Amino acid sequence: MAGVPAAPGRIAQVGFPGLGKMGGAIAERLLGQPFQLHVYNLSKGYKGGGGHMSQSSQVVMTLERGLQVLRAFRAERAPLSNGELARRTGLSKSTVSRLTTTLLRLGFIRRVAQGTQFELAPGALGIGHAYLETNPVTRLVHPYMQQVADRLDVSMALAVPNDLDMLYIACRTSARISTLRLGVGSLLPMGSTAIGRAYLWALPPGRQAQYLAALMEAAGPKAAEVRVGIEGAFEDLWQSGTCLSIGEYQRDAWGVALPIRVGRDATLMALNFGAVGLNVDSAGIRQNLAPALRNAATELTALLRDVDVDVEPLPSCFGPDA
Repeated sequence: MAGVPAAPGRIAQVGFPGLGKMGGAIAERLLGQPFQLHVYNLSKGYKGGGGHMSQSSQVVMTLERGLQVLRAFRAERAPLSNGELARRTGLSKSTVSRLTTTLLRLGFIRRVAQGTQFELAPGALGIGHAYLETNPVTRLVHPYMQQVADRLDVSMALAVPNDLDMLYIACRTSARISTLRLGVGSLLPMGSTAIGRAYLWALPPGRQAQYLAALMEAAGPKAAEVRVGIEGAFEDLWQSGTCLSIGEYQRDAWGVALPIRVGRDATLMALNFGAVGLNVDSAGIRQNLAPALRNAATELTALLRDVDVDVEPLPSCFGPDA
């Protein structure tokens, strides 16, 4: 299975991470004025002519920088200071300070224990969750996913990338199991989860190499450990079409995943089963649940065949697809 690179010069909407048109709603609050959604060219920079940046382009840049700050809060859920946000976004500390002041006032972030660190607040999370819950993909797949989750006593999720994390756009869990307490809108680290590694495996080689380099850099002293986990997952995917992770993201938690292409444009996503439990039977998961996951992927592909997928992540720090 291989990914399809984006066409050169592709136009992308500016929006909240993974949430497409919801960017307009955030922009109006960030900028304090009505906002018409702008687009920019991923290969040529902001849409518009001339050597000088227009007022509308400046507005788009302000919005993009604000969204960069919001996107810097990754799956590890750790609070971040202005300095840490500056390192993650590549923006100057003074720019980050101005943006966090605005985001704090608008309720998108909040201070942690009245200190110098911030975390996402309900203002940001509420917009994302509202969009995802009304997204056509989410609405269509949830009834089927609930049936599968109940039948197999698992949690089942569909995810798209959000920088170095995976964003759940659909998730259903059996009421009879101990769960990861994850749901629509949850973020999981790409490099240490089955669902993230499955997505990585299906990327075109150039794009995959960019992600791997960024993941290794972000992992720091744990880079070797992360690389071993990814390489083992890739080997599993080549052999069986699925990969398994046990106890890496959360103690006693497991996940089995595969890449999936959905919608009219065959958008690359990843699908998983997971649960929490003692004495995880890896052989049983590979023998019984991995085939069930492959069957579920086939069913979801058919279910979403004619859907226009409106869950397009913002361009990552890598720029256009390689």
